[in-house]
Amino acid sequence: MESFIRENIEVIREKIARAAEKAGRDPKDVLLLAVTKTIDNERIREAVDAGLCELGENKVQEIMDKYDTLCRDVKWHMIGHLQTNKVKYIIDKVTLIHSVDSLKLAEEINKKAAKAEKVMDILVEINVADEESKFGITCDVAEDIIRKLSTMHNIRVRGLMTVAPFVEDGEQNRPVFVRLRQLLVDINAKKIDNVNMDILSMGMTGDYEVAVEEGATIVRVGTGIFGPRVYL
Repeated sequence: MESFIRENIEVIREKIARAAEKAGRDPKDVLLLAVTKTIDNERIREAVDAGLCELGENKVQEIMDKYDTLCRDVKWHMIGHLQTNKVKYIIDKVTLIHSVDSLKLAEEINKKAAKAEKVMDILVEINVADEESKFGITCDVAEDIIRKLSTMHNIRVRGLMTVAPFVEDGEQNRPVFVRLRQLLVDINAKKIDNVNMDILSMGMTGDYEVAVEEGATIVRVGTGIFGPRVYL
């Protein structure tokens, strides 16, 4: 088991390096985030032992279940849809929340972060492809939302995230990644107070190489590391 996880990670790192170099980027500027949804602690530890110390979870409950046994070794990222009533459970456990998709959620994060006496780093989730089945705000309201977020003292907008469409060929998502990167550049150019975004969380198992070529600083990979998920 350990060998294939370690080998998978090595292969992915090599592909990230090639994609980064193709784009004239330093591979060290790309974080490989291991997505541990439904993955047991034993296999997660194998990935951590292979050098992946930042993990992404889709569900609050899974973070809570895994946190106590793994928290000394890793940093957790919340990458799935987050309900306002569950913010309180993870505000002291995660390094970055990728999936802020409404002012209401941001306000709750800001409130709970203030109570915890911390500033919470967040990404604004953008539904670039405007898919009805996906969460996230549209590109055309992103600047207005970010201007409002910039006034909240206990959150810090670090960048943008998107969940691109599921496609057979990752190349099909290149326009999505190009648009997200351009949106970040355009908003940064407005020099909004308290906003200097430097993170693009985009690209998953099927398209992370294209995402890296187009500027991703975090790629979220689960199946590529751990193999197909088995749901019980």
